[in-house]
Amino acid sequence: MEKEPFLKHWAKLRANQKLAPKPVRYTHEGSTYAEDGIRITGSKTFVDSVLSRLKDLLACENEETRLQVVYKRSTDRESGKTLTSYNCYIQVHGRGGVEKKTKKKRNK
Repeated sequence: MEKEPFLKHWAKLRANQKLAPKPVRYTHEGSTYAEDGIRITGSKTFVDSVLSRLKDLLACENEETRLQVVYKRSTDRESGKTLTSYNCYIQVHGRGGVEKKTKKKRNK
């Protein structure tokens, strides 16, 4: 999407929508690039300010799903030197061998 249509799309979005990432299935193999996920890069202050707005995702660390996270200093691809910037990646993954809980009916 080009910039102008993107800005219009973004402006029209309803604020504070529920975050509902689709978990990467437990048996998934290979790249997760096309799966739901978040990448945040920049100064530690910027990354933390964005994370502070994503606290709803903490609920995804539970019996059925887990958070796959990376939060580290960035490195230059060519020299391998550590940079002053940070990168953070977040994805929700399904837990293996865990059956979804079903609601039990109460006897009256």
